[in-house]
Amino acid sequence: MRLKNFRVKVISQVLLLFLTLLAVVYVIHLTEFYAAAIVLVLLIITQVYHLIRLMEKSNDMMTQFLQAVRYSDFSQAFAKTVKGESFDELNQAFAQVMQDFRSIRTEKEEHHRYLQTVVQHVGVGILAFDQDGDIELLNSAAKKLLGVSGMRNISILESTHKGLIEKITSLKSGSQDLIPIQRQDELIHLIVHAKNFQLRGRPLKLISLQNIQSELEEQEIEAWQKLIRVLTHEIMNSITPISSLAKTVDHTLDEIDPDNFNAADLNDIHNAVSTIHRRSEGLIHFVESYRKLTRIPQPNFKMIAVSSLFENVLSLTDVESNRKNINLSSTVVPENLHVIADPELIEQVLLNLIRNALDALAETGAPELSLMSSLDDRGRVVIRVTDNGSGIVKEAQDKIFIPFFTTKKSGSGIGLSLSRQIMRQHGGSINVTSRPDKETTFKLTFP
Repeated sequence: MRLKNFRVKVISQVLLLFLTLLAVVYVIHLTEFYAAAIVLVLLIITQVYHLIRLMEKSNDMMTQFLQAVRYSDFSQAFAKTVKGESFDELNQAFAQVMQDFRSIRTEKEEHHRYLQTVVQHVGVGILAFDQDGDIELLNSAAKKLLGVSGMRNISILESTHKGLIEKITSLKSGSQDLIPIQRQDELIHLIVHAKNFQLRGRPLKLISLQNIQSELEEQEIEAWQKLIRVLTHEIMNSITPISSLAKTVDHTLDEIDPDNFNAADLNDIHNAVSTIHRRSEGLIHFVESYRKLTRIPQPNFKMIAVSSLFENVLSLTDVESNRKNINLSSTVVPENLHVIADPELIEQVLLNLIRNALDALAETGAPELSLMSSLDDRGRVVIRVTDNGSGIVKEAQDKIFIPFFTTKKSGSGIGLSLSRQIMRQHGGSINVTSRPDKETTFKLTFP
């Protein structure tokens, strides 16, 4: 209705202008009322002005509306009566369109915030970058995994994780790879997935990072346990009857009349049987020691004070440390720090680490051994056992937690493997960093 009124108004203005023009022609050519002609000309000018203003009102409103849409300025208001009654319907239409745009933008912003919240809170690291390495997306999980607080370009990773950039940029879309990286003082393994896509015509690469170190350790431990159980079963089945028969033969020889045998031969038989018996007993003891790896009791969790834990452990090693003149110290920050753990199992882990440290300090001039506990940046309880002994070479650091592997001549190779299994039962981890002949630190991290 309002647009019809506008049309009628325009037609009326044009007709009136036409009639006025006819009147001017009539007065000039057929009469001598020149003053009236001048008045009519002024009236024509006024009519033309009002006609132009009428048309410009519509153009101004349309321009204002289109500019608002172009620059996403949906705060513009179109009042009902600002331009006159004829434009009410147009004003209302513009206002409704603006309201719809505002609703759509608000919905998009809320959806964007929702996706941002989800991306920032998922446990999988997400990283997106363009062909120049400029970062488009980096969530909190990726920052923690890569050990960065923020970055604008992936080139910054070259200084902290050498070779990582080449590996992730060379990954084809849809492929994955297992990549080890050093994060602070621990080695972790990341499963990395890659996906190429385009955003507004720009080619981007999306990388997802997931730490599977605990899963790898758990599978490795399970594999070793299965192997040990099989080996133990087979070895024990063979050794036990050999040991029993050797003992029986030895007793039988003791009852035989030596006059019926050559003394030298009899002595050789005794020695051979005794050797068989002794080696069989040694193998049985050897197998029994490795059975410990598959017979760790379930933890009996308690809230224990870390300071008390340190006191109990150090009291068991005071004699040896004093005898070797080792400077032994312990620090707990805060002093009332507590941890939920099985005290007996964790004491066993600490004793094993301390004994290894005491062995490593055997040839050190000014031996030092320290126990330290505190909270890390994620609020987890961390215990560090540090010594300045001979240390562990880089090649051996990745192997010392493998069952049977040892760097000591008299070592059994089960202590650290047992320690790692105990920490896994606690939902934690054990890691080592070492600079040979300078400093070695074993870190226990609790959940």
